[in-house]
Amino acid sequence: MRIGELSKKAGCDVETVRYYERIGLLAEPERTAAGYRAYGATHLERLQFIRHCRALQMPLAEINRLLSLQAQPTQECDEINDLLDHHIERIQGQMTTLTMLKAKLVQLRCKCNQSASIRECAILQDLAQVSAKSAT
Repeated sequence: MRIGELSKKAGCDVETVRYYERIGLLAEPERTAAGYRAYGATHLERLQFIRHCRALQMPLAEINRLLSLQAQPTQECDEINDLLDHHIERIQGQMTTLTMLKAKLVQLRCKCNQSASIRECAILQDLAQVSAKSAT
């Protein structure tokens, strides 16, 4: 299959496929006599694996490590478990940060519960005060 068909089946852009090839996550395919890339089922499977990992917010370096480990099917999976444990910790940290961000935004939103002119907007005034304090 050509790159357009591969990208469509995997649900990504052609440029994403090319990028994954460039960084070594996806093996470069053979070329047809006309010079077109000729992808096979293994390319699609790998690309779908990468896309699934990306949907789980895994960094490309971790995906690369998982692919390396996947190529060693007789090895123990301890490193994979460790990798996922670290990823879960990182996601938990992001969730904590997002929860605090949400609380700040809700607090800020509560400063303006009625219609007022932009000049009198308590949200903008609060943001301006915080910005002024940060600059000093």
